[in-house]
Amino acid sequence: MGDVSRQSDSESELQQFDKLFPELVEDVLNSRAIKGAGTEQAVDWFRKVAEYNVPFGKKNRGISVVTSYRKLVKDPAAENIKRAQVLGWCVEWLQAFFLVADDIMDQSETRRGQACWYKKDDVGLVAINDSFFLESAIFQLLRKHIGDQSYYVNVLELFHETIMQTVAGQCLDMRTAPVGGKIDFTHFTLETYSAIVKWKTAFYSFYLPVALAMHMAGISDETSHNNVKPILLKMGHFFQVQDDYLDCFGTPEVTGKIGTDIEDNKCSWLVVQALHLATPEQRQVLEENYGRHDAENVSIIKSLYQELKIPKVYSDYEESSYQELMTLIAETQCPVPASVFTDFAQKIYKRQK
Repeated sequence: MGDVSRQSDSESELQQFDKLFPELVEDVLNSRAIKGAGTEQAVDWFRKVAEYNVPFGKKNRGISVVTSYRKLVKDPAAENIKRAQVLGWCVEWLQAFFLVADDIMDQSETRRGQACWYKKDDVGLVAINDSFFLESAIFQLLRKHIGDQSYYVNVLELFHETIMQTVAGQCLDMRTAPVGGKIDFTHFTLETYSAIVKWKTAFYSFYLPVALAMHMAGISDETSHNNVKPILLKMGHFFQVQDDYLDCFGTPEVTGKIGTDIEDNKCSWLVVQALHLATPEQRQVLEENYGRHDAENVSIIKSLYQELKIPKVYSDYEESSYQELMTLIAETQCPVPASVFTDFAQKIYKRQK
């Protein structure tokens, strides 16, 4: 019965969250920054950009701001719940900004079950400017909805810092796997992989939502934030390993995208594990076929992963990593309830998309 109740609560939270989106689109499009004579065509276009790219993800990041805040503050006022929802949507706009740009860089085909924005006939490389719009929208929403709050500057600085961290992670990712570059596995190590994941994914996906809720709740001291960071960054690593596995072995109808890590020469967790386990002959197969866009090369790599029992390696990793995470949560002393972290972890454990 408890599981059913939690699912119902979760659905209700999501429904409330979703209802706010149209209002926020209007807030952005009517902001003083772009509202004026002569901008009508841009405003109409930006509406399409927002409605296509922002609202169709799983929304775990955005919802986590709200659920974390509810656990930090007893009987929160309705206006503060709305502010938490706005901050959650700002995280979703941030995600959309990153994904639109990332899909161009990776030359991806699909995202969230539909064509990548830049792949649409009337978009193309205009999507670069559209990604800038999605980023800028965050700060319009922050000014309108929390500009008068004591934590406004902390939140502004957190978003700016998170963007810089993620851009650094994207740089590491792209420089490790240059498009059209020669296959060079020298830097395909667990250390390199961990750095990419920490900077590109973990900060914005896991630390940011909880940190936003903490600032709203008046927890802004450096010690508290430093205490929660190891848990959330480890969760981010766990999440990205799952993402890498699903990129190769997931079902596109379920994941909503066609994986291209092999073709794109990505320093993914799977290839790092394969390089560690491979014989010299198997390594040669990797070098001859990884990073190629031909379907036969991709098939050879996937067959080699099966031969090296990578799915079993992943299954063992998922189990052990989850247990380590639960232990870390139990041992960490901080003003944030353990349920904030366990709820987050349970959302991603054994996920299929």
